[in-house]
Amino acid sequence: MQYIDPHIHMLSRTTDDYENMSAAGIISVVEPAFWQGQPRTQVGSFIDYYDSLVGWERFRAGQFGIRHYCTIGINPKEANNVALAEEVMKMLPRYLAKDGVVAVGEIGYDDVTDAEERFFAEQLELARDLKMPALIHTPHRDKVRGTERTLALVREVGIDESLVVVDHLNEMTLPLVLDSGCWRGHSVYPSTKMSETRMVALLQKYGTERMIVNSAADWGRSDPLKVPKTGQAMREAGFSDNDIELVLFINPITYYAQSGRISIDEVRTPVDVDQRKTWEENSVLRGQNPIVP
Repeated sequence: MQYIDPHIHMLSRTTDDYENMSAAGIISVVEPAFWQGQPRTQVGSFIDYYDSLVGWERFRAGQFGIRHYCTIGINPKEANNVALAEEVMKMLPRYLAKDGVVAVGEIGYDDVTDAEERFFAEQLELARDLKMPALIHTPHRDKVRGTERTLALVREVGIDESLVVVDHLNEMTLPLVLDSGCWRGHSVYPSTKMSETRMVALLQKYGTERMIVNSAADWGRSDPLKVPKTGQAMREAGFSDNDIELVLFINPITYYAQSGRISIDEVRTPVDVDQRKTWEENSVLRGQNPIVP
């Protein structure tokens, strides 16, 4: 079985993670821009971060046979620095035009402040005008209210709902999204968000249409193998291989394919791995023998 993790923050992960993910059948990832833990204080730090997503990280993933795509946006937590967010907004169209960038994101709410709403709306408008997908983060606190306001803002902006994935859903918020045309994203994450068992229960209750599963693995306590682990849990619960492939491979790629920069055929084409190559004179190797064609 082949998998894609459609929301994972690999810049925070190690080479061992890439090796283990590849061994588990993950052949592609989508890495959304997000908060790094330490607040950025100047626009240059965003430039360097975005450059790493479209450059070094894409190279590093490929060195382990994994196709890397990303999404570019201002995370809601950092939208509260209004002056800095205004500067970052000026750069976004340039980065959203780059190869491998498959959506605007992740955007949305954290504390549902006025500043978060302003830049959430502006980025939704940018996605609407560019006809690009928009990856939306729903807040960890006051989740129902945040999800309700998210759906209202999507309608106010007028973006095609089929371009929107509302992520980090759970038992309380998924039903809110079912009546919309949005895609339904779920993060399977140790201790918080969803577990494999809970995710399987949602699939049994609500079906597989427009359902997407990711690990959201980042610098916190998280697990980059949660997508294949969810696949195993689905199999044990009686889901067919076709069901597993739909939820954990076909659905997310179909969603992001609306960008015109990713396709099922491309993702399934094996990456030529040659670990003798370097990126700006840097290698992924630290003493080990390189894998070569």
